[in-house]
Formats: sequence, C-alpha cells, structure tokens
Amino acid sequence: MLLSLLAEAEKAVKRFLDVKEVKERRRAKKEDEKRRDATIAHQGLDNVFDGNWHGDAGQFLLCWYGHSTHHERLLLATPDGIVFAAPTQRVSMGREKHLQVVARLSADEATLVDPFSGEFETQILLIRFRDGSWLRVDTERCPLPSRGTPILPCCPRRPPRQPP
Repeated sequence: MLLSLLAEAEKAVKRFLDVKEVKERRRAKKEDEKRRDATIAHQGLDNVFDGNWHGDAGQFLLCWYGHSTHHERLLLATPDGIVFAAPTQRVSMGREKHLQVVARLSADEATLVDPFSGEFETQILLIRFRDGSWLRVDTERCPLPSRGTPILPCCPRRPPRQPP
C-alpha cells in the first residue's frame, strides 16, 4: 500500500514538473476523449447495433452466433466485401488454427465505415448495411490502415435480448 501511494505521488510530481507543451498535449487529449465519448453516446454508438431487429444488421446479428459459438470473429475487408472467420466452437488455446470462414457479406450488402471519419483515434468500426442499418464492431488494431487489406480481430459486444 505504501509503495502504491509513493508511485502515485511520483506520478503527480512528474505531471507537475512537465513542460508546458506536454501539459497542453495531455489536456488536449483528454478533451478529445471527452468529445469522442459524447459523440459515441449522441450517435448511439454505445449500442451493439441500430436497434432494428427487422433490418439487415439485426438479422445478421441474430445469425452471428449461429455461425459459431465463439464470440470473436476475424474480420477481413476485401474489395469484394467482408469475410468473417471464427472457430466453429469455443476453444481457449490455438483458436487461430481452428478458424473457418463463417460468413461473407458482399460489397453490395455492407461496407466498413469509420463512424468518425477519422476525426478521433478509435477502434470502432460500423458495418453499414444497404438498408442503412449498422452493426458496431470493436477492433483490436487500428481500424482502417492507409494501405493494405485490413485484417481485424473484432467482437461485437453482447447484443440486447430480442423483444418477444
């Protein structure tokens, strides 16, 4: 306990002694994070999908776990569309060895979209369907690299229960 208090005190002293530019960058970063979080809440992006179970995103989400009981997917964006791979069953070790393609969405059906258009650094992507509905995916890497094909481990958060 004493060591953790000393560590916190050391961090506070370092923050106090930081040069003005470092303090400004830290303050600007905090403000960006606040604006990003407010934008996420305002646009409803803190939800798994747009909430319409009858839309393309809702129907895809209902089938999402039918393809595989494993909650994570490997998302591969190609010029022809989006490919999802996953282990066909829950595995804890070596899941990469057990990956199989479990779903495909053509470019006509859905596209990957950065909901912030690059304004914020984030790992949130939307799969936007042709009917305007969307599904949020949280990625483990930078969402849309400037070159190359993005291969993104992704996982939608647990969906809300479907209404009766």
